[in-house]
Amino acid sequence: KAQKFVESKLKYPVFVKPANLGSSVGISKARDRKELGPAIDEAAKFDRKIVIEEGVGGKKNKAREIECSVLGNDKPLASIPGEIVPSAEFYDYTAKYLDEGSQLIIPAKLSKAETKEVQELAIAGFRAVDCSGLARVDFLMDPKSRKIYLNEINTMPGFTSISMYPKLWAASGLGYPELIGRLIELGLERHAEKKRNQYSR
Repeated sequence: KAQKFVESKLKYPVFVKPANLGSSVGISKARDRKELGPAIDEAAKFDRKIVIEEGVGGKKNKAREIECSVLGNDKPLASIPGEIVPSAEFYDYTAKYLDEGSQLIIPAKLSKAETKEVQELAIAGFRAVDCSGLARVDFLMDPKSRKIYLNEINTMPGFTSISMYPKLWAASGLGYPELIGRLIELGLERHAEKKRNQYSR
């Protein structure tokens, strides 16, 4: 029943993933009905709610994976975008953490107009869900039409010295120590704002 419903709305390939999990855990790519059932079962192991999305680029064209770091509270700023070229078919858990073949390209090879579009969409997404402090906004680009899709907003992105979030800010001129200092300032600013709120009559 679930498979027929998905097929009535989306075209293969589709990506199936847990709604509330990170690091690409539980994500599968289903190219047909035979793969869709096991993909749904796998995602359901990790969350009571799953997300099924139509793949960008179709069966022949592999979507480009673009990421942009956002920093701020009410006046957020966006870094230069970067691109991930996964070693696997898509950027799954193995490609992220176990296989060293994936490449990070900073800055992403985009036109000035595309770079601006990614940055504006990243800030718009950040504001739409009322983020504060930091987020990494991930996009998919159709390699043929070059249309850009906002894929997800990571409200607590990886933050080691080799993670994409600080790397993008470093390439934008904001080093790791300065970035941490700015995040502390933003946290104190938001905390002060919340202290002014009433929570009862």
